Amino acid sequence: MWVEILCGLVAYKVIRSFFFDNGDDASYLADLDSSHSDLCFAVVARLEKLYAGRCFVGLRIPDPDAGERQHIDVVLVTKREVMVVAIKNFSGFVEADNDGNWSCPTDKKRKQEIIPNPVLEVNRLAANLQSYLEQRGAKLPDGHIIGRVVLPNPNCRPSYNITIQPEVMLYDQWKDLKPDSKSGLSTWFKGAFTGSKSDMQDSVLQNLHFILSTSPMWDRLELKGDKNVLGEFIEFKGRHEDIQLLKNLKRSKVSRFIIQKSTLFGGFGESL
Repeated sequence: MWVEILCGLVAYKVIRSFFFDNGDDASYLADLDSSHSDLCFAVVARLEKLYAGRCFVGLRIPDPDAGERQHIDVVLVTKREVMVVAIKNFSGFVEADNDGNWSCPTDKKRKQEIIPNPVLEVNRLAANLQSYLEQRGAKLPDGHIIGRVVLPNPNCRPSYNITIQPEVMLYDQWKDLKPDSKSGLSTWFKGAFTGSKSDMQDSVLQNLHFILSTSPMWDRLELKGDKNVLGEFIEFKGRHEDIQLLKNLKRSKVSRFIIQKSTLFGGFGESL
């Protein structure tokens, strides 16, 4: 009996590999690089836990100067402030040149990658976000929207002229981040939240949450193993009737959908 069962399972695997597996299934999706997206969500989970705020991931705010949308890793909203967070998963020695641009090693030996000044970039994103919020009816006082750069990789060794910049959070600072028992802000965050700013009214906070939650953002694809991929998914392959149904849906009205792969004997299998 056990021999028949074993032979049946082997036959099932062989038939499935020939007729049902292809490059578009879950095994292909599992090969997608989700490292940066996973890091963003890990940072979000910690920030929300420490500061009782709300984070928004993968926003795409219109940039009037560039004529296109600019990607923002994370926006943290607390009762006192809005913080634009740029996450840079750099590894190895990182230094800044006279123009403020950063250079870090790549996977190729003896090759350096030049990154436009992340501090200037995140500050520009903060300014664009403030302009966008004003267009949608949420005007905040100057200085309430700020930009910060987080370096969460333990193998990142930034040069001195990077470490002294108050907008930059190093790995040791990120690792030891704890809220102050009185203010609810860590030492690093208290340096960011300067001045004697009062808490925002609940109506203002709710309006900010509504605007940011309905803002353009990257699609999020959840994979097995608690992996996430952020991107713009514009094409799906499948049965004609399914594709036609998807075409009739407005992206702005869809918050989540689940893709399931059918099994050999009918019904639904595992979710992708």
